[in-house]
Amino acid sequence: MQIPVFTVDAFTGHPFSGNPAAVCLLENDLREDLHQKIAMEMNLSETAFIRKLHSTDDFAKSSCFGLRWFTPANEVPLCGHATLAAAAVLFHVQKNSNSVLTFVTLSGDLKARQVEDRIVLDLPLYIAYPQVSENFTQLKAAVGDMIVQDVRYSPDTKNILVRLSDTYERSVLENLHVRAQDFLSAENTGKVKGLIVTLKGDANGKPKGYDFYSRYFAPWYGVLEDPVTGSTHAVLGSYWSEQLGKKEMLAFQCSRRGGELKISLRGDGRVDIAGQFAVVMKGNLTF
Repeated sequence: MQIPVFTVDAFTGHPFSGNPAAVCLLENDLREDLHQKIAMEMNLSETAFIRKLHSTDDFAKSSCFGLRWFTPANEVPLCGHATLAAAAVLFHVQKNSNSVLTFVTLSGDLKARQVEDRIVLDLPLYIAYPQVSENFTQLKAAVGDMIVQDVRYSPDTKNILVRLSDTYERSVLENLHVRAQDFLSAENTGKVKGLIVTLKGDANGKPKGYDFYSRYFAPWYGVLEDPVTGSTHAVLGSYWSEQLGKKEMLAFQCSRRGGELKISLRGDGRVDIAGQFAVVMKGNLTF
């Protein structure tokens, strides 16, 4: 069997930055266990599988496809950067002629469209609710004795959002060191699947102003740190919109690879998250 596979760096316009995702195009049904085996083989934070919904579908002409996402450890219900990567493969490699693509996923129908040099994802907007920090032992494992300004929990995504004090600079977040085992030892109830650490930005900064910064850790999914995470910005967009009183924001995820996201809250309870991309590998899986 041969399966076309691509590697796409998402939320960046430059190769070898942003968040890499593998994208597989499935002409036929794939045996269930092979999804996970392929994701383990690709060994990226996410491998996306685009599948035809009908035998007559065409990757260059159809507008609706099935989409699943796998980490090296398991399947996940939502992945923003791998959705952007999937859309990039269809629009720019397969030359899909539609203005909007729809993906049928575990998180409902997700749409992607092209706007200039970016792909815009239509994602659900998730609310994160105030929490008492003492209720989360993994906070100590994540930020140690750093000053925490706010703690929220998103039940939809099982993410904790930790906002560091506004007195900290971006470099403090960039230099934060964490160990996977500290997280896993501190949380084994299944209530938490990811931890977002975020910091207020400077929208008037030079050379480019960002409204907020973040990093994301998910060792429970087999990913210590995800470089740039679209789905967490469906939580962060809701939170920072409330804090800053803005509907349009520019964000930067401060991993070693780094990536930029444009966020627009809509009036229908959803959020548009836009980013650039770079296709860095084309090939075939053979087995």
